[in-house]
Amino acid sequence: MTEAVAELPVARRDGQGRLRVDWRALLALAAPLMVTNAIQAVLNLTDTWFIGRLSADAVAAMGAIYWLMTCVILVLGGVGLATQSFVSQADGAGRRARAAQSFWNAMWSSLNALPIFLLAAVGGGPMLAVFGLDPVVKSLAVEYWEPRLAGAVLSAMTWALMSFFNGIGATRLTLIIAIVTTVANIPANQFFMFELGWGMAGAAWGTNFAQIVGLAVGLGFVLRGELAARYRTRLTLKPRMVMIRRQWAVGFPVGIMYGADVLGLALMQLMVAQVGNVSAAATQIVMMLASIAYMPALGLASAGTTVVGQAIGAGDKVWAMHLGTFVARCCSAFMLSVALVLLLVGPWLLPMFITASDVNAAAVVSAGLVMLLPAATYQAFDGLYFGSSFALRAAGDTHVPAVIAIALSWLLFIPLAHTLVFNEEQAWLSGLPQLGLGGLGGWLALMVYVMCLGTIMYRRWRSARWQQISLWGHSGDGSARS
Repeated sequence: MTEAVAELPVARRDGQGRLRVDWRALLALAAPLMVTNAIQAVLNLTDTWFIGRLSADAVAAMGAIYWLMTCVILVLGGVGLATQSFVSQADGAGRRARAAQSFWNAMWSSLNALPIFLLAAVGGGPMLAVFGLDPVVKSLAVEYWEPRLAGAVLSAMTWALMSFFNGIGATRLTLIIAIVTTVANIPANQFFMFELGWGMAGAAWGTNFAQIVGLAVGLGFVLRGELAARYRTRLTLKPRMVMIRRQWAVGFPVGIMYGADVLGLALMQLMVAQVGNVSAAATQIVMMLASIAYMPALGLASAGTTVVGQAIGAGDKVWAMHLGTFVARCCSAFMLSVALVLLLVGPWLLPMFITASDVNAAAVVSAGLVMLLPAATYQAFDGLYFGSSFALRAAGDTHVPAVIAIALSWLLFIPLAHTLVFNEEQAWLSGLPQLGLGGLGGWLALMVYVMCLGTIMYRRWRSARWQQISLWGHSGDGSARS
């Protein structure tokens, strides 16, 4: 192991001189990110609660489009997600100005994607018409889709901003942005949804407004104070096409990989929505409850991206391998623990997210309790997926994982969900066996898919093939310091 690696925040030597993971240092880096993502889970649950005040149909509409909408944002905003890989490697090599350049290039790339986001916004209605949704549910879904996708460029820019802070280890700033955004979202939802009477559209505008507030606060941190001086953020505003192309080469597959994942979820939820509004509403609530497990784990996995990238930038890929493996296993253990807790408290939590006076309230809660079982079963494998894929992203290994995710989503998950959810009369495609299990069938298909995905991604990381990749076209030995 190199001395440069021993100086990294999460490395320490034991009494025999062997390099060990410093638990306290890793937790200090990861804890703000875990809280940040827990806050995002709270934000999701808050939105679900506000929408639940409208009707069960409104919750079903949100469930029908949530992952489809997320897929579009991920694919178009992937370069923002990849920013952390470039920033962490540059920071580990001591090249701070280059880290800042990576951030600004991602911001410019996100702004350039605005016309595509607008096209996606206006195309929502015709696209949703294909899936045979209940007319009321479809109308409510379009009301949310159009303003949210029009403002989705804000999400891509926020990802780039947070990726910069995460890549340099300033995770407390990421936490501050998340807190500000969440706090702003509550009065914004109330104002746009109910004071102005905009309903579902108001929920989208509330999210857009909250992200503007969070983005403004974050840019204030970037452009002022010690951080601005250390990373020369005011001097690196000009876009550099060579770096932008490199970031797109890594970032677009990242967006595709996570996009393929959530597209499968989107289609599964659309299938469930076609079966019935009760199953659709229950599925959306269980998805939001499951986020209590995966959102904090995403924070820990994001910390893994930082420390793995810093280790690679400092020139020690063996230590990077150890860190990535350690974080992936920690994510798996954490998500399994939370899943067990959710199984215990589910009967008390589910009724909170549907209006008691709604005629379908009892049916939604009953269906949700059944769906919690397969949702809890796959959590450990989901943790392996998050930890491993985030470590691979830090190394720039994104093309093969993207192909794996697409193949499993399109060739396994979606056909299996189609088979398990629909009966013969409801099927979109002929030629597949139809078991007609409804919403539960969708969750069983998701369980099988995630177990396969987590296992394969973990094996990809452990294969060490990523060690042959260089983001910057140099050895990454950390010798070029600024």
